[in-house]
Amino acid sequence: MNLKNAIGIEVLIFTMIIVIGGSTAATGGGGGIVLPIPQPPALPPLPSDDQLIFADERLAVVFPVIQKFKNIIISDPFNITATWVGSDICSYRGFYCENPPDNKSAMALASIDFNGFQLTAPTLVGFLDSLPDLALFHANSNNFAGAISPAIGNLKYLYELDLSNNKFAGAFPAAAVLGMTGLSFLDLRFNFFSGSVPPQLFFNTKFALGLDALFLNNNNFLTRFPDGGGAAGGGHIAFLTLANNKFFGPIPRSVSRSLSNVSEILLINNMLSGCLPHELGLLTDAVVFDAGGNRLTGLLPLSLGCLRKLEIMNFAGNLLYGSVPEILCGIGSLANLSLSDNYFTRVGPVCLGLIKSGVLDLRKNCVPGLPLQRSWAECGAFFARPRYCVAHAPPASWHGQLPCSIPHSALGLSELAPSPT
Repeated sequence: MNLKNAIGIEVLIFTMIIVIGGSTAATGGGGGIVLPIPQPPALPPLPSDDQLIFADERLAVVFPVIQKFKNIIISDPFNITATWVGSDICSYRGFYCENPPDNKSAMALASIDFNGFQLTAPTLVGFLDSLPDLALFHANSNNFAGAISPAIGNLKYLYELDLSNNKFAGAFPAAAVLGMTGLSFLDLRFNFFSGSVPPQLFFNTKFALGLDALFLNNNNFLTRFPDGGGAAGGGHIAFLTLANNKFFGPIPRSVSRSLSNVSEILLINNMLSGCLPHELGLLTDAVVFDAGGNRLTGLLPLSLGCLRKLEIMNFAGNLLYGSVPEILCGIGSLANLSLSDNYFTRVGPVCLGLIKSGVLDLRKNCVPGLPLQRSWAECGAFFARPRYCVAHAPPASWHGQLPCSIPHSALGLSELAPSPT
């Protein structure tokens, strides 16, 4: 054996002794040499906020706004805010980026969708009003509260605002909303707003909005139904929901201007009263008209037969009386006509056909010969008091004609039927 091989063998034996000795020492055995366990290299520190690199300066501007809002969120059951970390704001859950209208080469925070996140925060002030490129803000079904900052009126691109199903309270945020001339969609449903609603929402005045959809149902608004009087121009609203509030007074004749483009209008469960205006027949785009659960009285205007797109009409739970117009029952698109819980006294053959097909609900009225009507005593007590409606007279400009062309034979029963005795 040469010297080189001998030295190699001795080194191998020595290494085995160290390993075996170390193993023995680790198990509580005899002596040996314990080698230190190498440690992994330390991770580099996370960059501080001022070291983050953003895809665009516009994103850098909103980063501290988002982080400040994140710090006041007191409940986050789905751990949404855990993703609100780092410079890639466009990957934060609920945040969406687009090229802003004023610079197609830039990148900005364009929309926020918090729907259903169930986040809880005491206010949106300092957050919503501090996102200059925001176009859409949807926050349905959260627990946001506090005031709506008037500064959101300065968000020049904002056209959809959904704050429904939260805990906002107080007066209608007029200072904020009326400043947003580009707003087309406003949803404040299921909150605790109260007081009046500005008529500028409905009419084309110099302050008017171009709203296409306005949802205010399930709040505590207590105000007269908006009447534009002599206001010029009509509204843009196609979808209007005022249900489950305390709107009172009559439906004004100006409704033909304020809601000239309406497709769906829900007025159910308010305190509306008075007679129905003939101008309702000018809402020729109406598909759904629901005014059940109010205190409306008088006759159904014959002009309702001009609503040729109508599919659903509800006047149940009011104080209406007289004949059910055959012209209304003859609308071919009609799928549901609910007139129950009123005081109607006569129906014609077309309407009887709708009762048999299940389209017309006329229960709890005063029509002789129909099942499930009010008692004679109940009907007699109602008609014992004189009842009349000035609004039953059509506008002079109609010259006694309906605002649409309908064959005379389709008018059917139009006179007021005698009261039950």
